[in-house]
Amino acid sequence: MSTREQNERKFPNWEIRDDGGRKYWLDVRGRQGWKARYVKEVDADEVTVQFYQEIYNETGTLVEIHYKYPVDYGHQKVEE
Repeated sequence: MSTREQNERKFPNWEIRDDGGRKYWLDVRGRQGWKARYVKEVDADEVTVQFYQEIYNETGTLVEIHYKYPVDYGHQKVEE
């Protein structure tokens, strides 16, 4: 289990949620101009509730979401 300090080191961006938990994220740029955003949502005790990856194209439009935890649903295209 990660602590708040560990999560803050791994994920430079976070926001406090209304329920006392946090949403952490890390953006990674690809070579083709796309961006992957790794998102970790935790409850007030820093227990992971959800972890997923968002894929944005070169114009910044969300095109795919890959839910990884608690269940790995694989890549899912975002409907426009």
